[in-house]
Amino acid sequence: MFVLVISFHAMALVIVGLGNPGKEYEKTRHNAGRMAVELLAKQEGFDNFVFNKTSNALVAKGEVEGEKATLVLPETMMNLSGKAVAAFVKTPKAAKSMVVLQDDLDLPLGTIKMVVGRGSGGHKGIESIMRSVKTKDFTRIRIGISAAGKKNQAKKVSGEEKVVKHVIGKFKPTEEATLKKALKKTVEAVQLFAAEGVEAATMFANTR
Repeated sequence: MFVLVISFHAMALVIVGLGNPGKEYEKTRHNAGRMAVELLAKQEGFDNFVFNKTSNALVAKGEVEGEKATLVLPETMMNLSGKAVAAFVKTPKAAKSMVVLQDDLDLPLGTIKMVVGRGSGGHKGIESIMRSVKTKDFTRIRIGISAAGKKNQAKKVSGEEKVVKHVIGKFKPTEEATLKKALKKTVEAVQLFAAEGVEAATMFANTR
């Protein structure tokens, strides 16, 4: 058991927050992942984010629960996120120490879900990362951005134009409290991932 713990933390964590760069996209639904990483940086007392030219990303280094971690906010548009990530995750093995935080249309706002090794679910940022790191075996936290429908399922928007409008729309003032809770839970899940590993984190994240 002890050996396992050592091997799990042999590599520094890479935590990626997906979103679109620039003022106009701040606080939009598509940037939920990015917002969660910014909150994590604040809570864990990371240095300021600094633009890294090689990766075309904003990067901050520090520790999460005592584990070395690099926080990455790609400054590319969402569908090119993999380019930024590839500078930090060079091998499929290194991808096991990566956690990607993303928005998700299939989940209602207020719900988060931690998954490992699943398909992209049509998320362009995730598709780009999978292509770049040549594996889908990494941990993701999906942050719901849809309205809640029946039985707490997501009330999905359909039609490409509507979807685009929804994801790059800003969160409504009435949604902010729910969003805050979800982002806080996302940060806690990342902290648990760093401290205790993926199983404990998944159990916490995926329990309502």
